[in-house]
Amino acid sequence: MDLVKAVEEAQLRNNYTEVDIGDFVRVHLKIKEGNRERVQVFEGTVIARKGGGLTETITVRRLSYGVGVERILPVHSPKIDRIEIVRKGLVRRAKLYYLRDRVGKSAKVKEKLAARK
Repeated sequence: MDLVKAVEEAQLRNNYTEVDIGDFVRVHLKIKEGNRERVQVFEGTVIARKGGGLTETITVRRLSYGVGVERILPVHSPKIDRIEIVRKGLVRRAKLYYLRDRVGKSAKVKEKLAARK
């Protein structure tokens, strides 16, 4: 058991801990086309975060030409170049699957405002 943990430790990328449910994120993915490699941006709302350790995943949802597109991304994958947080979301749930049934303004997540100093 300790051997498995030791191998997983080396693979972890702990710089995405600040991504929460409801956040609007910009995920930069490395796409390989033939012998070329480019970065493609996937922008959307984080509706779920699952698992822990090396198997942790986030589900990012966006609307593309009126069709909902969801992408399940392993957080510690080498294919993820970086994750930018565009705006923080104010939510009261751990999973935002109810957004799948909503369209327009009701599908929006309120923005979490910065705390006063």
